[in-house]
Amino acid sequence: MLLIDYIENLAIFSLLVSMPLVIRSFVNLRPLKYPPLWSGLYAGAVSIVLVLLAVKQQGYVYDIRYAPVILTFAYLGPVSGIITGIFALSIRLLSSGNWFPAISGWTMIMLVFLILHTYFSRRKLPPFKRCLALSSAYTVIYLCTVVTFRILLNNPLFHLQYVCFVLLGVLIGGLLIESHERLRRTIVQRNEMELSLNASEYQYRLIAENTSDLIMVLAPDHSIRYSSPSHAIVLGYPSLAQDYAELDQIISPDDAKMFDQTVRRIVEQKTSHSMEIRFRHRLGHLIPFDSLCKPVEGKGGRVEHIVIISRDISERKQAEEFLLQSEKLTIVGELAAGVAHEIRNPLTTIKGFLHLYKSENPAIKYGDLIQDELERIEIITNELLSMAKPQAVAYCLVNVKDVIEQTLEFLLPQALLRNIEFVRKFKGDYFPVTCAQNQLKQVFLNIIKNAIEAMPCGGEIHIGLELTADGECLIAIQDHGVGIPEEHLHRLGQPFYSLKDKGTGLGLMISHKIIKQYHGSIAYQSKVDEGTRIEIRLPVHG
Repeated sequence: MLLIDYIENLAIFSLLVSMPLVIRSFVNLRPLKYPPLWSGLYAGAVSIVLVLLAVKQQGYVYDIRYAPVILTFAYLGPVSGIITGIFALSIRLLSSGNWFPAISGWTMIMLVFLILHTYFSRRKLPPFKRCLALSSAYTVIYLCTVVTFRILLNNPLFHLQYVCFVLLGVLIGGLLIESHERLRRTIVQRNEMELSLNASEYQYRLIAENTSDLIMVLAPDHSIRYSSPSHAIVLGYPSLAQDYAELDQIISPDDAKMFDQTVRRIVEQKTSHSMEIRFRHRLGHLIPFDSLCKPVEGKGGRVEHIVIISRDISERKQAEEFLLQSEKLTIVGELAAGVAHEIRNPLTTIKGFLHLYKSENPAIKYGDLIQDELERIEIITNELLSMAKPQAVAYCLVNVKDVIEQTLEFLLPQALLRNIEFVRKFKGDYFPVTCAQNQLKQVFLNIIKNAIEAMPCGGEIHIGLELTADGECLIAIQDHGVGIPEEHLHRLGQPFYSLKDKGTGLGLMISHKIIKQYHGSIAYQSKVDEGTRIEIRLPVHG
């Protein structure tokens, strides 16, 4: 029967200890002001309940009112502990006599607990160990009080049961508090970890979803595990499937073998590799990328994923091509200067003597042919000179329409001989551009002359002229000749590159140079056997 009473008391005590811990776990309450005071009041109320539930057996009374005193001192400090102790002493004095031993023992316990608390604070002893130390101190003080006041010395079993009852209550209460605290710390750590992971994931997602680089996670079997949203922006694909077929679709067929070999090498060697690869845009054109491939090892040291970060290097390629073009122009300029000094004078002498020789010998064979070829050499030399020699030109405001009309009038005889008609599509009468008129006329001569020569069977050449909404003058020249293969368009304007049998490529190169001086641009569109369209854009002034 006594054991059942003990279990009931301990069960109720456990419930009272756990209640505030459980409530705090489920309800997010605001922190109380003066928590030691409120905690002491609650623990004091628990002490009162424990005294009221005291076990009475054979004239002896067993209660565990000092268990909450020890726990509050250990976990909440001396303020809560003293408040709890006052409640425990008060209910003890109200419930039974023998005040002097009770007050003396209580005073000794409070003093010793205060001294031990100071010692524990300096040594930073954990709360549960404080409980054990305070329990030991309480046991010693209790036994000293029993001996001093000769309380039931003839019944040591009573004192043993009482001390064990109190210590068991302290042990159960301490374990409950520790388990709840550990659980709370685990939950807090987990929440902090989740917040940290969410923040980290947000940062990585922010980078991955807003970078212009292409980020792809690839499995060793070439299946796509992840593709960044930049694929939709840069390549035009809203999403990529999780298979090799979709990846094979975006890689240039010429680079597919090299890509497979690189992936195989990464898996075998477990090292990073970089490669230059071209991806196919959804519209069909190829874009060059510089791709860094890094292996991600999993369990057993095997490569489970390959992270591919690709950066568009189109601008870099254009810069390299521009640099190469500049180097070519420099070489051409130096060559032109040399040609001017080394060829022009002897060429003039040869032409003079040839003319003199022909006048003395009219029947000379191949004389006209030699004369034509010498004139051709002179034309090439003059083009080189015009490109290499810096010319001081005076810019003025010119109406592009007038320049085009003068050019067409000059080329009209040649067009009539080839059965070609000029079709004008002018949207307006005044197109002011600041330039050197002779230079602009040279550009139109070169381009329209090329159009005439590209139409051996005759036809129409359409010349369009209009002002764009961007404040530019758009000159469009469209022929219906033999056309130019698409793969050759990017080379137009390079020195010594020409699709004509006897062409030098210098005419278009000079035209590019002039248009560039005026901050304009030249663009080509052409299809074989359908014709070529050339668009010149110049900034409008005035």
